[in-house]
Parts: sequence; C-alpha cells; structure tokens
Amino acid sequence: MSEKKPSPENIIAFQGLPGAYSHLACLRALPDMETLPCRTFQDAFDAVLGGQAALAMIPIDNSVAGRVADIHHLLPDSGLHIVGEHYERVNHHLLALPGTKLAELTHVHSHVHALSQCRILLKELNIQPVVHVDTAGAASDIAENSDKSQGAIASSLAGEFYGLDSLQGNIEDAEHNTTRFVIMACHRKMPSPEKEPRDVITSFVFRVRNVPAALYKAMGGFATNGVNIVKLESYVDGDFVAAQFYADVEGHPDHHAMKLAFEELHFFTHKVHILGTYEAHEFRKTLNSR
Repeated sequence: MSEKKPSPENIIAFQGLPGAYSHLACLRALPDMETLPCRTFQDAFDAVLGGQAALAMIPIDNSVAGRVADIHHLLPDSGLHIVGEHYERVNHHLLALPGTKLAELTHVHSHVHALSQCRILLKELNIQPVVHVDTAGAASDIAENSDKSQGAIASSLAGEFYGLDSLQGNIEDAEHNTTRFVIMACHRKMPSPEKEPRDVITSFVFRVRNVPAALYKAMGGFATNGVNIVKLESYVDGDFVAAQFYADVEGHPDHHAMKLAFEELHFFTHKVHILGTYEAHEFRKTLNSR
C-alpha cells in the first residue's frame, strides 16, 4: 500500500539539501508541516506559486555574515508576500565519519560563511578549510567518502541525516550568530491593525528619485510621525542610476501614523512595493525589551 502524499497546504519549501539551516528553521518554526527541499530560491518560490507548497522559508540576513546575496533583488519579483518571520540561532557542528577522532582531521568542508564563522577553532586545530557550495552538501559529500581526514561544518540536523558524528558542537566564534528568515505565501495575510505598532512589521522596497537629499526627505515622514525604522539597506539597481532600498518598519499600513509616513514616502520616491505586513517574532520583541 502506497504512502499517502502530504497535502500541498501542509508543505513548506526551502532552498538547500535536507539538513540545511533553512530546513532546520522550517522544523523549528512550523514543526507540523512537511518540508520540500529546492535547488534554488527561485525553485522555492515556484513551488509555492505552482501549488506544490503553501509556504517558503527564505533566509534574508545573518547577524555575522550580513544579508543573503541577491535576496533583495529576488523578493520584489517573487510573486509572493511575506506573512511571517523566524530567527534561528546558528549552532555549527564539526562533523565527521563515525569513529573519527578529532586528531585525524586535516581538512573541513563547508559554505564560505560557515568556515569564516568558525575561524578560531579551525586555527586552534590547524585544520585546512575547504569552501563548499553549502553546509548540508558538504556533510553529504563527507558521508559518501571513506576518508576520515575530511570533515564538514554543518547543523546537527545534517549530521543526523547523513549519519555523521558531531566531534564538537557550538563551534561558531560569535555567540550571537543568528539568521533571520521570512516566511512567504501566495496570499497576502495581515495581522489585525488593532495590534500595537511594535508588534507588527511592514517590509517594503522603494527607489528614490535621483535628486539631492532624496532619501533624507523620503524617510523624514517616518521620523515626524513616530514610526520606528528597524532596518534600512541599500542595493544598486541594474542601471546604476538610482539606489534601491529595503526597509522594515514597526507598524501596520492601516495605522494613522503609517499612512502619513507612506504619503510622504511616495512623494519623494517611486516604485514603492510593500512585501508584507506580519507579526513580529518573539526574538525581536526580546530585543525591544532590552
């Protein structure tokens, strides 16, 4: 008797192989949903747009490595809306073939960011880093070889998936190493506007007019109306004429202060695109309380 396939409404897509940190984020944030690994971010978007999955878990930035490459270019044209966010603490593990001793390792494979985030241990152990396309892929490749001199830096989940031993856990240099993910869906779903502004995040992208002090004037409406900007990043558009910006602000578009701020924003910019309005993650709320 064949196993019943999960309903697409109960599937969340992610970019990467099983055991990737995006996979771990899916399991932590939405443990009741089935996961769908995808080769690229675009494949994850297409899985949702095509009805193979209801949601996509997309990493947007990391507290150590910064923003995920190209993601701000991809989000506006994804055809999806941000409906939630998730913060995942990154705990890197030094993985190796079963029975391997730490002294046997000469090389360790992983994504370039993971390797750079574990420099202290690698230097102490005098292990040579080898750049791999991703963390879970590195773990998978090590599992397929019989060379105990080769290890991988990846999640504990990757170790479980590929039958590797964790020789040492929590090997990252920075204790605050955390990745922020956005959860995306086809259908726009917003929290109630009755919630307090700090409990709601609105994400949007915009392009300023090519005039002096355009950004200062565009964002001035948020300051004068008491709307807190929690993130503002620039990235270059393809024509190099005007900068694109990504912003996260506290509040709902239906809040009076937000309406006034956006009116001023539209006056000094063009191509304003709201990516989503969603409830702030608990991690963000703990930061606000400090």
